[in-house]
Amino acid sequence: MCAAGIGDEHQHVVDVQVRSLMCVCRPCCLLFAPVDADLRYKAVPDRYLEFPDFDLGPGRWESLEIPVGLAFFFRNSLLDKYIVLYPGPAGATESELPIDSFETVLEENPGLAQMRADVEALIVSVPTSGQSPRCFVVPIDACYELVGRLRTVWRGFDGGQDAARAVDEFFGRVEARSRSA
Repeated sequence: MCAAGIGDEHQHVVDVQVRSLMCVCRPCCLLFAPVDADLRYKAVPDRYLEFPDFDLGPGRWESLEIPVGLAFFFRNSLLDKYIVLYPGPAGATESELPIDSFETVLEENPGLAQMRADVEALIVSVPTSGQSPRCFVVPIDACYELVGRLRTVWRGFDGGQDAARAVDEFFGRVEARSRSA
């Protein structure tokens, strides 16, 4: 974005028009940090929120028609709708399925309304063992970091043990960084 160099630890902005992430230096990130500004680029915050009382009623996940137990949702401000993606061996797969049921999830969990469009995502993991779902609002770049990590370790149909371990490690780091919403 500018001529300043960036190191391994750096920040990101979202190009809202083309829905992509861009690495930026700290000064450039600050230019696009105002939350209420109507800008092409938006700074990705580093806020992590845990929703320990997240309510995902019986059959709700199935009604979202997401074929796996891990997905992230974000509001696209240009389309004025929620987008759902889930990780797989080819990267992030955007669900082409209707997600009208997600509006019900939002109504049942009003705290999720504080999620910032384009730059934060709701990431949900629904264990198959009957445990409660894990739910966090995270920076959108964290979701893509997980997707990238899973691509490097994915084996077989369900990702295998290495993918499961990568997901557990990711949620461990997210839990450590999160504050309760």
